[in-house]
Amino acid sequence: MSLLEKIKTDRLPSHIAIIMDGNGRWARQRGMDRIFGHQQGVNALREIIEAAAELSIKYLTVYAFSTENWGRPDEEVSALMGIMVQSLNKETGTLMKNNIRLKAIGDTDRLAEDVRSRLMETINLTAGATGLNLIVAMSYSSRWEITEAAKKLASDIVEGKTVPDNITDHDFEKYLTTRGIPDPDLMIRTSGELRISNFLLWQIAYAELYFTEKLWPDFSKEEFYKAIIDFQKRERRFGKTSEQLLEK
Repeated sequence: MSLLEKIKTDRLPSHIAIIMDGNGRWARQRGMDRIFGHQQGVNALREIIEAAAELSIKYLTVYAFSTENWGRPDEEVSALMGIMVQSLNKETGTLMKNNIRLKAIGDTDRLAEDVRSRLMETINLTAGATGLNLIVAMSYSSRWEITEAAKKLASDIVEGKTVPDNITDHDFEKYLTTRGIPDPDLMIRTSGELRISNFLLWQIAYAELYFTEKLWPDFSKEEFYKAIIDFQKRERRFGKTSEQLLEK
């Protein structure tokens, strides 16, 4: 019985988020430059997007570039931006063909003009797709996102558009870059690191976390299926007791 056959289609996570980590280490292990690892990481992403679409997963969010990544060497940042443009040029047609809608979250104003314009073009071209929602976190971090949300909320309070005592967590979510997107059910991190790295801190409050030793370029469909199968074994209580769940 294959791993794919073990997946229960009636218990699929609606939204999967992935921290794609380990490209640099994967390259160094092979005596190659870090950029080679990032290029191979694109192939892994393509395979996981395909797997998610085949399973009819509704949302897939991938951490492509954090606000902290701007502090990396200029040549690596430049290469990463080039890979982004190259990937968009190559994959836009495939996204459209497979009914995949691209979205982006993050401080995209910091992106180089060619990267931002190509990203927006692909977003606009795929806007009518009704299949998988592929959300790319570019120049993103949770602390940046929450700070920006707080600024917007404070502005609305000053302008009298809302009253502090009436604000709920659901109201606050409307100021986040992920507004309108359901919270992740499953968060996957590759490379063996056991941390969240400033990714979707608000949104993963009740997500199931899955960590794997696999470096991102080696993260295949089979590894993706393993994560989903592990997710389906877990009891999601959302603060309730096991007995309460059984009463339903």
